[in-house]
Amino acid sequence: MKIVVSGGGTGGHIYPALALIRMIKLKHPETSFLYIGTEKGLESKLVTREGIPFRSIDITGFRRAVSIENVKTIMRFLKGVNECKKMLKEFKPDVVIGTGGYVCGPVVYAASKMGIPSIVHEQNSVPGLTNKFLSKHVNRIAVCFEEAKEYFPAEKTVLTGNPRASEVIEANGLGVIEEFGLSSKKKTVLIFGGSRGAKPINDAVTAALQDFANREYQVIYVTGDVHFNKVSDILEKVGKPANVSVVPFIHNMPEVLAASDLVVARAGATTLAELTALGIPSILVPSPYVTNNHQEKNARTLTDRGAAIMLLEKDLSSDSLVRELDSILTNDSLLIKMKTEAERLGIRDAASRLYNVMIDITGKDK
Repeated sequence: MKIVVSGGGTGGHIYPALALIRMIKLKHPETSFLYIGTEKGLESKLVTREGIPFRSIDITGFRRAVSIENVKTIMRFLKGVNECKKMLKEFKPDVVIGTGGYVCGPVVYAASKMGIPSIVHEQNSVPGLTNKFLSKHVNRIAVCFEEAKEYFPAEKTVLTGNPRASEVIEANGLGVIEEFGLSSKKKTVLIFGGSRGAKPINDAVTAALQDFANREYQVIYVTGDVHFNKVSDILEKVGKPANVSVVPFIHNMPEVLAASDLVVARAGATTLAELTALGIPSILVPSPYVTNNHQEKNARTLTDRGAAIMLLEKDLSSDSLVRELDSILTNDSLLIKMKTEAERLGIRDAASRLYNVMIDITGKDK
């Protein structure tokens, strides 16, 4: 089978695509891939690093306010569609899948106009503009949350989950906690705000350091590269508690997640896929700076089922953070209940489900 994949803008669109490609390569090594993205996007680095053939187009997203830039975007879109048609004609894919971001627009639209089977994969509970537009043209819409189904035609929509979940389920956390200078015998909280960190979370955690020093549980605190030096200066002033480990970034995140008893994080779709796949209780602090406030809506899919507790950024402080940590980590029955509910929400075979959708719409034999 020959597959074209497109997704870009943020890691939340790219990592599921890469997880899907890895799974297919492992099980069906004869499969050929072409990834279409933008040169300026994160995908140009991440995809080429994986050794996946990569081609680019020039495209930008629509602005929600009336703007002359939107006229330019339409022109770029039309030009991009023509460029993609040439790429698709040359590569001759059996199926095209878009995993999100505006770059998918011309790629998937071109495929639909050429009669090539196509899919969009929506990671969030509330879809973005590109996937809403493309849903009218594709053969299938794959979603990660039941709540997202209401935005798409029922006859074309299928729940597959996020392929990233399929990668983390084999993670082994054995011996990982000791690498941070902490004890595997204590309950461990992992706190992070995304690859670049999140200032409001950093502010709450640094203000809570002295409270952490008096707790039985321990904390792994990921600041993000941008904030690490500032946080290190604060640590020097207040004195770093022995039960707190502070790092700028974690490269083996699945293993660290698997070793953690509780996670404090944003509510991005990929993060939630990882947490539910591993059955990890969480305190979610949704970013209020995302389109359609989709992170808060993502978080509610977990909190409504008792798998997580949500702290809105406006309510986040050192006091509220410590209070929520204490309420969960000093209550074993609650911790077990949250873990059970998180596991129930996890879709561990997401990559296989998505691949099966490809097989279904192409009529190809596995």
